[in-house]
Amino acid sequence: MLPYVSLQEAQTAIGRPLTTAETLWFNYTANMSDYIIYCHNIPIMFLLDTLVPVFYLVMEHMFPTYVAPYKVQPKIKYPLYHHFKCYLLVARGYLLVVPSLLVSYPSVKMIGIRTSLPLPSSTEIILQLIIYFVIEDYTNYWFHRLFHVKWLYENIHKVHHEYTSPIGFATQHAHWVETLVFGIPSILGPALVPGHMVTFLLWLALRQTEAIENHSGYDFPWTFRKYIPFTAGADYHDYHHYVGGQSQSNFAPVFTYCDYIYGTDKGYRYRKRLLQNKQLKDGSNGGLSCASTSDIKSE
Repeated sequence: MLPYVSLQEAQTAIGRPLTTAETLWFNYTANMSDYIIYCHNIPIMFLLDTLVPVFYLVMEHMFPTYVAPYKVQPKIKYPLYHHFKCYLLVARGYLLVVPSLLVSYPSVKMIGIRTSLPLPSSTEIILQLIIYFVIEDYTNYWFHRLFHVKWLYENIHKVHHEYTSPIGFATQHAHWVETLVFGIPSILGPALVPGHMVTFLLWLALRQTEAIENHSGYDFPWTFRKYIPFTAGADYHDYHHYVGGQSQSNFAPVFTYCDYIYGTDKGYRYRKRLLQNKQLKDGSNGGLSCASTSDIKSE
């Protein structure tokens, strides 16, 4: 809860007039406990897990001609009831996720996430978000590789790989152990470089949106990888799901440098060369169906 009873008191404490954003934050959170502010992450995540996949679903069914060239696996199309079934499974998973988020608040306070004024500058927010993405990407890469060890894959991670052609709703479709473990990389950045609750909530929202885009099955021209160097994207992560249990490639969730440095993108790059050669010969599209399964899974 903010330690000010009025805007004037807040301005006096800060030593300057509040910005528009700070005034809005004060009016919204003045009588709200820090715990309630933190709990905003639950509806934010649930809404993103619902609305972002719905966007892709609407595009697929209402504008099929437009989206067809951007489908990564053009031969695969799930019926509507299949999307709904997946969504219900993910929603059921929130019965575990919500309690774990509710009880994790002490750790958030302990690492120093603040709710007070002043709000961070846009530069501070951007720099911290970059740090969070880099830290999460690196640690997630190694967690992901670990979950492809035979026992962990067969008993836990295989649930997430049930979708060899992923869809947005399948982003959170995973074993409960995986859901908890992969929360560690997400909190590691804020733990090492703590900031404001605004930055923290924005980080969770951006990371989840990016994860859903990676599982969308569509490589649209407005996606992150078109504008940010070395980012993965739907085509990159789709290959990981397509190869399935045999996959020892494309583990990185956000950037591609870890896979390149540690040599775990060879199969994907080999597939891209096959497709490029095929495109030169017959002008076919870049979907995964353009190369044979044996060729794609060879590395």
